[in-house]
Amino acid sequence: MRIAGYAATAMLLLGAGMASAQDAPRGKRAGDFVVGLGAIGVLPTNGGHVGGIGGTPTASNSASPQLDFSYFVTPNISLNLIAASTQHDVSVRGSALGDVRLGHVWALPPTLTVQYHPLPQARFSPYLGLGLNVTWFYGEGGRLTAPVSRVRIDPTVGVAPNIGVDYELTPNWLLNFDAKWILMQPDVSVNSGIIRARADINPFVIGASVRYRF
Repeated sequence: MRIAGYAATAMLLLGAGMASAQDAPRGKRAGDFVVGLGAIGVLPTNGGHVGGIGGTPTASNSASPQLDFSYFVTPNISLNLIAASTQHDVSVRGSALGDVRLGHVWALPPTLTVQYHPLPQARFSPYLGLGLNVTWFYGEGGRLTAPVSRVRIDPTVGVAPNIGVDYELTPNWLLNFDAKWILMQPDVSVNSGIIRARADINPFVIGASVRYRF
């Protein structure tokens, strides 16, 4: 009976150990390739200056689906690239002509970020990053306030501080929450340069996604 009791105890301990091993997070490894699909909110902080008529350049908030891709150079260091495009209503607020509508525009802001993961083996794994952003603006249109007839927004390059966290659901599936502050300050031309402005858009980009790790 005593031997049977010892055997039963050993089996219970072994079973508990196996369950513990199964429940332990896989963690992040060099060579991991991760694809994410989620949604982002783009929240411009707005500012800048407008020549001639004064006022403040303003872009509206927007939301969009987003794809992102990460590659782990080491368990602690990854490269992340985001792909999304958002539409924004743009205007000048408080100018000498009052509030001036400049229609809408699409922004395409690919951002490549180097991220540091201090706890790569943890299930709840935060990270810090610094990215390089290039934003192109396209698809200008919509309602314009007279005498505005044409608006051009130049491409812009800026840095993007980043913070976020991954939560490991299974060895392959993760939840991700991410925030970036993209320093975006494009030059704007109205009516072929009759009025020029610099728009300090500088948006916060807040996102949540489901990620799959290969």
